[in-house]
Amino acid sequence: MKILIVDDSRHVRTQLKLLLKSADYTDLLFAETASEAFGLLGVDSPDEGECTVDLILLDIIMPDIDGINSCRILKTIERLKDIPVIMVTGDTSEESLQQAFEAGATDYITKPLKKIELLARVGAALRLKQETDARKNRELQLRARELQLLETTNLLERANQQLQESNERLQRMASVDGLTGVANRRYFDEYFSKEWRRASRLSQRISIVMIDIDFFKRYNDTYGHLQGDECLKQVARGLTIPLKRALDLVARYGGEEFVAMLPDTGLEGAIEVARQLQETIRDLQVPHAGSPVAPYVTLSMGVATLVPHKDIAPDLLISHADKALYQAKTDGRNCFRYYETAANE
Repeated sequence: MKILIVDDSRHVRTQLKLLLKSADYTDLLFAETASEAFGLLGVDSPDEGECTVDLILLDIIMPDIDGINSCRILKTIERLKDIPVIMVTGDTSEESLQQAFEAGATDYITKPLKKIELLARVGAALRLKQETDARKNRELQLRARELQLLETTNLLERANQQLQESNERLQRMASVDGLTGVANRRYFDEYFSKEWRRASRLSQRISIVMIDIDFFKRYNDTYGHLQGDECLKQVARGLTIPLKRALDLVARYGGEEFVAMLPDTGLEGAIEVARQLQETIRDLQVPHAGSPVAPYVTLSMGVATLVPHKDIAPDLLISHADKALYQAKTDGRNCFRYYETAANE
């Protein structure tokens, strides 16, 4: 381990050298003044010291900066503050020693030097330095592990968030019709089944509006399939406008067919929604030169309502709405009809 000896007396420096080498302390540095010691330690460049030592033997009385003030300066530098400092002094007054310890000295050795005392105090100071270094290394390793754990945790959190976002995107993609942007048939089936069970449990009404674009094949024949796709998009956006409640749903049922599901809604409410749907699409005034019923795109719709219970299959409500839609088409299209439930249903 490296020891720095700072003393303006050549005799004391030589004596310390001989005594320390007798105990195999051979890695020794020497300075005659505090300024010279500061140069060796890089005090003027606290972050980039020229050397680091494990122990400093420091004379209290020196010509430029005395040992007590020198020790005080060293203890203000982060990378040097843990180096033990042993004061070498002939002044053993209580006041002098108190000032030395207040300045940060670890121990003191009196002059004239005594070998046993010197080696005992040097050995204790170096063991203290080793223990301090070991503790700091453990703390650094612990901190490094904590930072690594924190980084790993952050990475896992980011990965989980990205995974969740990806899953949500996939879920949206799986539930949304790629062309029109409204719910697809798969999502409608799942949502309808869930709402049917809820309505059955609460004895609430549930209504369905089946929707068909009138003469859509003729629209494609007249304007082409690309324009037909644009027509489907416009109609889909228009169908979402009258549906104000979060529970209401518009879905593409297939081809030019759409469906509106209205939980907790009776027949009168469903008829009013169908009327609003018809008016909204009519107000879009999407040209349809191939239609025999109007110069713009129109809808035929079938409305049906049921209060679900365990003896009724969910398909029955859709079947009723389909029958009402068929009746609207039979009656000339560009209208809606509703299914009147028979007494035995």
